[in-house]
Amino acid sequence: MRQPKAASAPGGFGGFRPAALRFFTDLAANQTKPWFEANRAVYEHEVLAPLRALVADLATEFTRRKIPLTGDPLKAVFRIHRDVRFSKDKAPYKTHAGAILSRDGSKDRFGLLYIHIDPAGSFVASGFYQPEPKLLEAIRTAIVEDWPVLQTALDRLHAAGAGLMREDALTRLPRGFEHAAGTPAADLVKLRSLVGQQHLSAAALAEPGLVTQIADFTQAALPLLRFGWDAV
Repeated sequence: MRQPKAASAPGGFGGFRPAALRFFTDLAANQTKPWFEANRAVYEHEVLAPLRALVADLATEFTRRKIPLTGDPLKAVFRIHRDVRFSKDKAPYKTHAGAILSRDGSKDRFGLLYIHIDPAGSFVASGFYQPEPKLLEAIRTAIVEDWPVLQTALDRLHAAGAGLMREDALTRLPRGFEHAAGTPAADLVKLRSLVGQQHLSAAALAEPGLVTQIADFTQAALPLLRFGWDAV
């Protein structure tokens, strides 16, 4: 069988073709190993190859812009197989693709950039997602004590057309932060994550200019990253 032509030109990101999102839509309806193996070439050429090229081009662009994040194209992309050991949902495959760039390129660093490719909605996010309790406490303390610094970082995000992820917020102030009630910092202290995010349209995914769009977002999110890094 003739394999499909790679979606990205050798040595550079050329955009995701419509087949990339279509693959995940089809995979959602065909969660079986035989179907996946029959369509593995589509995944590798339409999703994996361009995502790796995107990571490589972003790492180069970040170096040029002196953004302290990087990624290894062969290691930055999350595997497509789900860990179903402790899940009621036993579907074996993820119906999206994700990749991470961090200060040392590993996936478990504190403060990073995450790229999410999904027919249900793609986005790029940067910050601190559900950090462990001690780190979260340090971030919350900084939110209260260094509010003007955080406000400046948030203004930079908003100016770039991005905003904070707020869906995992507590309904009440966490224990030990009751003194934040009535202050501008109160709502943000309730967050379990401090993450800026920006939607990626299907049209943007298809263009080589996605590299510039994500790099611009990351540059705008850098003050937020530095705020969290400085907090700990």
